[in-house]
Amino acid sequence: MIGALVAGITGSGGASLSSFESISSASGTGSSGTITLSSIPSTFKHLQLRIAVFASAGSCVIRVNGDSGSNYARHVLRGNGSAASAFGVASTTEAASLFPGGISSTYADVAIIDILNYGSTSAYKTFRIFSGQDFNTSSGYLEMTSGLWMSTSAINSISVINASQNWTTDTRVSLYGIKEA
Repeated sequence: MIGALVAGITGSGGASLSSFESISSASGTGSSGTITLSSIPSTFKHLQLRIAVFASAGSCVIRVNGDSGSNYARHVLRGNGSAASAFGVASTTEAASLFPGGISSTYADVAIIDILNYGSTSAYKTFRIFSGQDFNTSSGYLEMTSGLWMSTSAINSISVINASQNWTTDTRVSLYGIKEA
């Protein structure tokens, strides 16, 4: 189910698949809980971050430009097949806090994060996040999140962080630039 939704999202929304250009990618090392993609060029209209993470435990947060201050806000809609919830956070230290069920070392927890107008120096940056995890036990989560980084600085680095565990070598983070349509 998650795969079909991810495929549908990446192929629609105003940008054709030919509008995406690979910028960089990285894998977990097994000895660090942080993967940072840096030196992001300013030549695209938007960015898309695709992640598939594995670890023995922990959580996953996204930060930009090394900013760990309370400069982010977000709204989350979450469902697990039997219940739904929604909440907002007005001031927090990360653009996204993903995978509420904890990270799995067996099944990939996945997310697609669109970062709109990342290069603007006159506007805050907006995040559109679709994430999910499947525990292969008839349970899991799907989340849709809108986020905001309250800074007019252009984004030049993105970090995917697990503060309590190291990312396994199966973890993959890929960044794409989206050309203006």
